[in-house]
Order: sequence, then C-alpha cells, then structure tokens
Amino acid sequence: MNNLCLSAIFLVLFCFKLPLLSISAIHALSNHSDRLALLHFKQSITSDPFGILSSSWNDSVSLCNWPGITCGRRHPRVTSLDLQGLNLKGPISPYIGNLTFLRFINLQNNSLSGEIPQQVGYLFRLQHLLLNNNTIEGEIPISLMNCSKLRTISLHVNKLTGDIPKEIGTLIKLETFQVGRNKLTGGVPTSLGNLSSLWGFSIGENNLAGNIPYDIRGMSSLKYFYVGLNRLSGTIPSSLYNLSSLKEISTTDNQFNGSLPANIGFCLPNLQLLQVSGNEFSGTIPDSLSNVSELQYLELDANNFVGQVPTNFGNLLELGHLNLNKNNLGGNSSYDWGFLTSLANCSKLETLDLSGNNFGGQLPNSIGNLTRQLT
Repeated sequence: MNNLCLSAIFLVLFCFKLPLLSISAIHALSNHSDRLALLHFKQSITSDPFGILSSSWNDSVSLCNWPGITCGRRHPRVTSLDLQGLNLKGPISPYIGNLTFLRFINLQNNSLSGEIPQQVGYLFRLQHLLLNNNTIEGEIPISLMNCSKLRTISLHVNKLTGDIPKEIGTLIKLETFQVGRNKLTGGVPTSLGNLSSLWGFSIGENNLAGNIPYDIRGMSSLKYFYVGLNRLSGTIPSSLYNLSSLKEISTTDNQFNGSLPANIGFCLPNLQLLQVSGNEFSGTIPDSLSNVSELQYLELDANNFVGQVPTNFGNLLELGHLNLNKNNLGGNSSYDWGFLTSLANCSKLETLDLSGNNFGGQLPNSIGNLTRQLT
C-alpha cells in the first residue's frame, strides 16, 4: 500500500515537471535556430570594416548580447536586427526568414547588394523594414505582402526594378512607404487607396508612368506625398486636394497637366510645401493659397501658369522660398508687379525667382523692402 502511494506521488510530480522541461527545451531549440540564422547572415557579409560581426558574433557571448541584436523579454528570441551605418557589404542571407520573431529590421546606410530574399515573407511579426541607402537590386518581393503587420517599408536609394506590387493595399497597417530613387517601372497601384493609416508616401526618382489613381482618396492620414521625377501624366485627382492632413506635396518633373483648384488653400490648411515644378500645369495661381498660413515652399516654376500673381501672398508669413520662373505670368503691364509690395510682409523669404515671365513696367520701390533677406 505504501509503495502504491509513493508511486502515485512520483507520477504526479513527474507529470507536473514534464511541461516545464518541454518549454525550456523548446526555447533552447528556438534560440539555437535564431543563432544559426544569424551566423548564416554573418557568413554572407563579405566586408565588415568595423569588425562588429567578426569580433562579437560568436559563442563567447549569448546571442541576445550580440551587437545589433535585441531579444524579447519573455523569451530568448531575436526581435530586432539593427546594423545600420556599418558599411557592411554582401547579400542579405535568405536565412533571415528563420528569425520568425523579428519585428524590426534596420540595415539602412550600408553597401548591401543582391536581392531582398523572398523568405522575408515568413516574418509574419515584422513591423518595420528599413533597407534604404544600399545597392540592393531585383524586384520588391511579392512575399513581403504576407507581412500583414508592417508599418514601415523603407527601400529608397537602391537599384530596385520592376513594379510596385499591386497587393500593397493589403498591408492595411502601413504608415510609411518609401521607394524613391530606384529604377521602378509600371504605374501607381489603385490598391493604395486601402491604406488609411499611411502618412508618408515617397516614390520619386523612378521610371513610373501613368496616372495618379482617384482611389488615393482613401489615404486619409496622408501627410507627405512625393512622386517627382517620374513619367507620370494626366491631371492630379481632385481627391488628393481633399486630404486635409497633407503637409507636403511634390510632383516635380513629370507630365501632369490641368490647373490648381481655386479652393486649394481652403482644402489644404496644413500645407507647408507645394512643388509642382516642371510639368504642364496651366491656369491662374489660386488666390486661396494665401490662406495656407504654414506654407514655406511654393515652387510653381516651369509650367504654363498665366495671369497675375496674387497680391495677398503677404499673408504667408512663413514663406521662405517662392519660385515662379518660366511661366506666362503677367501681361507686360505696370500692374504686374503689384504683388511685390505685399511680399514685404514675408520676413522669412530667402529666395525669389520671377524670371522667364511676361512682367512689364518698372519694378516698384517696394522691391527695396525685400533685398535684406533675399539671397
């Protein structure tokens, strides 16, 4: 009877002990998997001029204490890989896809090459991907669209080719999308209208063509809109001008046409930068722009604007740069310079370019009020 009781007690203790041992074993195996993935990443690096990986990523220290590595608080799994600005060279190892607890990847400002591994699509916890300022080639992997928690995609200043994936609109938590200064082709996906949390959108300096989709109206949190230096054409959809959260718009050096809406200054009260240089815009400069009290940069040069420059631009007390050159403004009349008097109120104005227009008559004496701050 006593032996039977002892056996029962031992069995109960064993059953309670077993799960604890199993969890510990699982953590050890998972940690080992992360270690192997990081060592593969290290092996793919062909140049490590500061010796960060070669001198520190070894068995003498726990991987959670390796430079650039952060692990979770409740488990020894790698949650962050931050090796920015180390001038690392070489491709990104596909084994990075085995770091399934990664939430943050920051490899910006290096000299990494090759393609973005398709295996990044396994990182379903990933929230921030920063690979900008490298020499990465190939296409934006479709598998990246599997990372549904992504908030930041920063791939600008690389050598990426191909299209912006049309599935980009499935990343409904995305807040910033930066792919400027690459070699991307194709058009602007209509699915972008699904990204109501997106506040930063930068696709400038590529080879993109076509129109800006009207569905962009769904980007209700948008603050920064950069599409300059592409081959985009057509009219800017009216839906863009209704996004009152916008602070900066740059459409320079494309083939956009049409006119600026008369009520632009009422619809975009938070605007600080408006750059539409080097397009085919026409019509008059809207008087309502004088209501945009935070406007600092107004660059309308190299278009087909006509008529008089609004005389109420003196209300733009934050204005620092005004470029109106190479248009058809003015009418060879002495009345063409009336706006200069009001600009004297713009005490922060540093640059003013009015060349290449049809202004006539003599410059008013009020020009002297501007020369102190102009460069």
